[in-house]
Amino acid sequence: MTFANDLAADTGPDTGTSDATGEPLPVANGHADGDTVRARFNCVVLPHLDAARALARHITGNATDADDVVQDACLQALRAILAYGGGNARAWLLTIVRHSAYRWMRKNRPQALVLVDDLEDAACTQAAIAGMSGRTPEAALIVKLDAARLAAAIASIPAPFRETVVLREVDGLDYRAIARMTQVPVGTVMSRLARARRRLVAAVGGAAS
Repeated sequence: MTFANDLAADTGPDTGTSDATGEPLPVANGHADGDTVRARFNCVVLPHLDAARALARHITGNATDADDVVQDACLQALRAILAYGGGNARAWLLTIVRHSAYRWMRKNRPQALVLVDDLEDAACTQAAIAGMSGRTPEAALIVKLDAARLAAAIASIPAPFRETVVLREVDGLDYRAIARMTQVPVGTVMSRLARARRRLVAAVGGAAS
C-alpha cells in the first residue's frame, strides 16, 4: 500500500477542527509547497507504516480493516504534517493510528471494545516496576516466541492490554510515550503491561497444553 502519491492530492487548506491526535489541523495559509509536504510526509510517516499496520491489525483484528484504519490515519497525518514539531515520529504516527483505529471500532464493532478497571492490583504494579530495571520472566518468554504464536496470543487478550504490550514489546516505546499516547498514568501503563505479559504467558501455555 503506497500512500505518498495518492495522498498528496489532499494537501490543500483544511478548515477542520482537529486531527486524529486531537491537535488543531494546520491550515498553512494555502501556500505550502506540495513537494515540501510530500517530502516531510515521506520522511516522517513512511518509515513507520509497518508499525502502523501492525498496531491497527492488533486493534481491529484483521489486515483488511487495519488497511482502512491506516489509510485514514495517513490522511490525518498528511493534513497534520506541517504541525509535526519533531521528536519521536513513530510515536506521533502511532498515536494517530490508535485514535483512528478506536474511532473505526466504535463505528463498526462497538461490542468488541473491552473496558478494564484502571485500579490495578499492587502485585501487578510491583511486577511492572521490576520490569523497568530488567526483563521479567514473562517478558523473557515473550521475546522467545515466534511471530505466529505471539500474534495469536496477543489477539486473545483484551484491547487495553493488547495495545500496551504491542506498543512496548513490538514497537519499543517507553512507558512515558505509551502513557501520553493512551492518556493514562505511567503506573497504569506499567500495571497493564505486567498483566498483559502474564495473560500472554497463560495464553501460550494453554495453547501448548
